[in-house]
Amino acid sequence: MKETLALIFGGKSCEHEISLISAKNIHASLDKNKYDVILIGIDKSGGWHICDESVWEDSQDLPSLSKEKAERYPAVAVIPDTKTRGFISLGDSKQIVSVDIAFPITHGPFGEDGTLQGLLRMAGIPYVGADLLSSSICMDKSVSKKLLEANSIPVLPFMEFRNSEEVSRKRIESHLKLPLFVKPSNLGSSVGISKVKSWEELEEAVKNAFKFDSKIIIEQGAEVREIECAVIGNSYPESSVPGEIIPINHEFYSYKAKYEDPNGADLIIPAKLYPDQVDVAKRLAISAYKILNVSGFARVDLFLCRGNFFVNEVNTLPGFTSISMFPKLWEYSGIKYNELLDKLIKLAKEKHKLDFALFLDL
Repeated sequence: MKETLALIFGGKSCEHEISLISAKNIHASLDKNKYDVILIGIDKSGGWHICDESVWEDSQDLPSLSKEKAERYPAVAVIPDTKTRGFISLGDSKQIVSVDIAFPITHGPFGEDGTLQGLLRMAGIPYVGADLLSSSICMDKSVSKKLLEANSIPVLPFMEFRNSEEVSRKRIESHLKLPLFVKPSNLGSSVGISKVKSWEELEEAVKNAFKFDSKIIIEQGAEVREIECAVIGNSYPESSVPGEIIPINHEFYSYKAKYEDPNGADLIIPAKLYPDQVDVAKRLAISAYKILNVSGFARVDLFLCRGNFFVNEVNTLPGFTSISMFPKLWEYSGIKYNELLDKLIKLAKEKHKLDFALFLDL
C-alpha cells in the first residue's frame, strides 16, 4: 500500500530558489510505486499552496514561487490535529488531505531553523530530518560553535556581535588576525558572507552581514581545505566518505560559486586524504552530529588546516540538487539517490514513533 508523502519546499528565506531545485530533484527520484506525493509550496510571502509539477516551469533561471505565481494554486493550511495529520484547503471545498509523512526541504530561516519542524510536530505529522531543537541549534552558527567548543570539538576562533552592538575594530584586532570571514549567524548557502583581507573592508562586510541577520559572527580566516561528510542516522549515525570542495576563480565557496557559476568549484569525491585523516574526519563529523542532537541526516562541513580538522558547521537540510554534495557523497558510499530517500523516510518514521510512543496510539 502506497504512503502519502507531503514534499514541502520554498519559503520566505533567500534560499527559496535552491529549495525548489532540491524539491524538483527529490520529486523526480521518489519511487511513485511507494509514495503518492503531494507538493506543498510555500511562497515568498509565507503562504502555503498545493502545487503541481508546473511549479518548476516558467523559469528562465532559478525557479521561484512568487506570490503572483502562487495564486494559481489552492491555498492550504496545516491541521493542528494529531489524528488527522494533514492539510486543509482554504478554498470553498475545504478539502482535507491526510498524509503519512512530510519531507521538508525548506533551506534557510522559517524552514530549516526549527519553526516548520515544530509546526509539523504539533500536527503529529512525521517528518524527515532533524527535530525542532537540533534544527534551531545548527541554524545558529554562534550557538552551535559554542556547544561544540564546550564539548572539545575544535572550531576556528570567532567572535559574536548583535545588531545593537558596536563592532569594534580594536576589539576584533585583539582577538583575531586578517583575513577574516564575516557571516550572518542564522543563514545558509553562504548568503551574506564576506572575506575580509584588509581592515578597510571590514565595515562594508559587517553592513552586508547585518542585512540578513541581527546577529553576526566574525571568524578567523586561514588557508584551509574544505572537507564535507554526509551523516545519516538517529541513535547510531554513520558517515559517508569525505569529499572536498575546491573553489575555482572564487575566494571561497560562495553562493555564486555554488549556484550561479557552473564552473565555480570542483567537487572531489572521495577527498584526497590519508587513511588516518579519513577516519578522523568521519569520527569528528559523527561526534558533532551527536553533540548537536541531530537525527535523520545532515552535512557536516569541516576545515583541514595544517593537518588539523575544525568543524565549520552542521547543515540539517543540505541541498539535494543534482550537484549537491550530500547525495553525491552517499552515492559514492554505496547508497543511490532513490535508496537514500527511502532510508531517510524510514529514519523519520522510526524517530516519530519513538518520540510519540508515550502520547499516541501508534
